[in-house]
Amino acid sequence: MPATGKPVGVNPKRLLKRAEFLAVRRGEKRRGRFFLVEVLDRGDGGVPRVGFTVTKKVGNAVVRNRVRRRLKEAVRVHAADDMMPGNDYVIVGRDDALRAPFGQLKAELSRRFRGTR
Repeated sequence: MPATGKPVGVNPKRLLKRAEFLAVRRGEKRRGRFFLVEVLDRGDGGVPRVGFTVTKKVGNAVVRNRVRRRLKEAVRVHAADDMMPGNDYVIVGRDDALRAPFGQLKAELSRRFRGTR
């Protein structure tokens, strides 16, 4: 990792449109303690794409944004290298992601991206 702290690997693109998020729901679901990861193989071998969502059950807007920011940072600094090319990922954050140690959150994300338990 360079001195800037940003990983050298391929940065995933973002899922931004509702239709893209809904398409990923047809794929595989990998449940974890801190989040749910939905994975869809697009089959094109392109750059992986990722989207983040946190439901209102987690808390108010401030809490939801904190969960989302933690998940984004964990993907940016650690788990992006574990994403498979040609896949779309949607990460649905849970409130436990806010209280989890950051190292544990990164390890869990990597495990779910690789598909291992």
